[in-house]
Amino acid sequence: MLPPEPRLEEARALIEQRRFFVVHAPRQTGKTTTLDSLAGDLTAEGRFAAIRFSCETAKTASSDGEAENRILEVIRKSADYALAPEFRPPDPWPEAVPGTRMVRALTAWAQVCPRPLVLFFDEIDALIGKPLLNVLSQLRDGYTARGTTPFISSAILCGLRDVRDYRIAEGRDPDRIGSNSPFNILAGSFRIWNFTRDQVTELYAQHTADTGQEFTPEALDLAFDYSGGQPWLVNALADEVITRMRVPLNTPITTAHLDEAKERLIRRRETHLDSLAAKLNEDRVRRFIEPLIAGEMVVADPAYDDDASYVRDLGLIGQGTPLAIANPIYREVIVRVLGSRARDSVLADPRSFVLPDGRLDFQKVLDEFAAWWKEHGEFLVKGEIYHEVAPQLIFMAYLTRIVNGGGFVDCEYGVGRGRVDILVRKPYTGENGQRAVQREAVELKVRRARKGDPLKEGLKQLDGYLDRLGLDTGTLLIFDRRPSAVKKPPNPEFTEERTPADRPVVLLRA
Repeated sequence: MLPPEPRLEEARALIEQRRFFVVHAPRQTGKTTTLDSLAGDLTAEGRFAAIRFSCETAKTASSDGEAENRILEVIRKSADYALAPEFRPPDPWPEAVPGTRMVRALTAWAQVCPRPLVLFFDEIDALIGKPLLNVLSQLRDGYTARGTTPFISSAILCGLRDVRDYRIAEGRDPDRIGSNSPFNILAGSFRIWNFTRDQVTELYAQHTADTGQEFTPEALDLAFDYSGGQPWLVNALADEVITRMRVPLNTPITTAHLDEAKERLIRRRETHLDSLAAKLNEDRVRRFIEPLIAGEMVVADPAYDDDASYVRDLGLIGQGTPLAIANPIYREVIVRVLGSRARDSVLADPRSFVLPDGRLDFQKVLDEFAAWWKEHGEFLVKGEIYHEVAPQLIFMAYLTRIVNGGGFVDCEYGVGRGRVDILVRKPYTGENGQRAVQREAVELKVRRARKGDPLKEGLKQLDGYLDRLGLDTGTLLIFDRRPSAVKKPPNPEFTEERTPADRPVVLLRA
């Protein structure tokens, strides 16, 4: 467990100022845990009575009045659990007509509670349309009357998205709304961010302190790199190694353990990963993810572009610029989900590509792909929702089917550079009997109508990729998607080329 306040530094000052504000974060980022911990700290310090409760129970309410009643019931249960009797709300709540029950109840509670009340409305965005408008309007009414009537000291609205962005009265897609809204009392909107590299180290160090089992510095770096600090992934990777893989406590956790843990998580498609994957078919998600896979530059300001804000609030893209997929694990999940149809059509036996020493016969991998693409490529492309990047997805799906029996496929989308970089890693036994790793680099490019042959650019970019990897050779794969080639697909063709740095590379045109 990490302390809550470093992850939400603004909250304390705003609570001290009796402000209402928004906290939002993607699912499985530790939001509920952080809010629970902060509420507990505020109460334990002796100045506030604070609780967190979920509004999700009101999601299926049949009327505004029922939604109010359900939320008030959850508030009571949370207060009974978290607060001493002298701080709990009156029982029963005062009678009131629908549309005023929330403000009447919270006013009555504030009148009898000896401490200022701080309420964390978790999952507030489970409500939409009129029920949400009703609840927030009553909070506004109570807030604006605080000069003459007691009311809660601070309300923190917590959800997946920034709730100020909802066109709540109509229950439709988010959009900006004017100042005549129940949101105009809010002091700000704050996001709970992913873990930093230091926080990942701090969290894993707690396991070391408890058990004596260490993570190597390289493993700590890799855990942060693979997860991007996403809290669920940070915990899931460590849990996979410790609980499921059961690495002995007297064995340090290494990058090899993290590699295996990452692969197991992706294959198993845990609920968190599956829930993200389910969003990929939404048009507003595809509009951002498809060009990112293609390696194109996506320029959007999430402060004004709602689709970008939505995809970012889901956690699929990161916080920096240019926009990019949030972390390598999400990148692989996206590729595997979108390429599942192609992968399932690969009938070749992965074992047939493995040499006696455990290495891949990588030229055979490419040869077999060329033949498979010639036979099935156009049929598979036509069935892809992400049509513009179908060739790239199909090749990556083919590789994961062939390689993942004992190796790894790492994909990088060259944002703004119109390419996909792929590194295939295959552990094998070296000449001295020690563990070694075969590495094969592939760069994917697409030739489109009214654009020149990307060969020259591709060779130059492949040089840079090989430099970064410390490799002497690689493969450049160029898909021809000009209308003439789509109408009459050419036969895949292999040639040998040399990069500007005079590296020999295999060129496959398909």
